[in-house]
Amino acid sequence: MIKAASQDKKVIGLKQSAKAVLEDRAMTVYIARDADRSLIEPLAELCEKKGIEIRYADTAKQLGLLNGISVKASAVCILK
Repeated sequence: MIKAASQDKKVIGLKQSAKAVLEDRAMTVYIARDADRSLIEPLAELCEKKGIEIRYADTAKQLGLLNGISVKASAVCILK
């Protein structure tokens, strides 16, 4: 599922993902399970409040690699 998302329009990173959710441009948000909870929880709560689907990747490294970057990504947002 995550691999298919690598083809879609997206933003990568916690701040950009949160911005997309706030602007109602988000369709699905992927969150790394190993990301710092204190940073990720506000994004997850915002997604739940707005009814946006949340999916999880095992690691931030995996999430980054599957989305074409060579660094870790704690969140990736697939845009509408």
